[in-house]
Amino acid sequence: MRRILEISYAHYDALSELDSRDRDLVSEAQEATKTANARYSNFHVGAAVRLRSGITLHASNFESEVYPAGLCAERSLLFYVEANHANDPIEALAIASNPSVRECYPCGQCRQVIVDVERRQQSPIRVIMTGAGTATVVDSAEKLLPFTFKL
Repeated sequence: MRRILEISYAHYDALSELDSRDRDLVSEAQEATKTANARYSNFHVGAAVRLRSGITLHASNFESEVYPAGLCAERSLLFYVEANHANDPIEALAIASNPSVRECYPCGQCRQVIVDVERRQQSPIRVIMTGAGTATVVDSAEKLLPFTFKL
């Protein structure tokens, strides 16, 4: 039987169209790109989260000489939050890159980890993917990975 899957998302032609809380989170992610260790790809990624308590945290990607030992900004940040703020749910996650020639979308592993965090905290995470002055936003990571792995 054939089925149809539709995914809703919001697209913003300018970051100024985002609400102020999301713009602030995007700024945190953009700032985090400055701490990236991306000496091989030269693709600096920053991620920032806003927790329910209002705390904002950020991280960047880290590449290693012993590829694939590096880690994406999103997973670096999510693992930190899970270890240090597990009882303070993530409301939103912003992703930015430098260079920023296109919007920065999470890789498959990051998408699965975001979904894992959503399941553990039993609430969705708003994902804001930015680049080139635009943004695409989904209200849950499951929209990015509709056929998720589940034990």
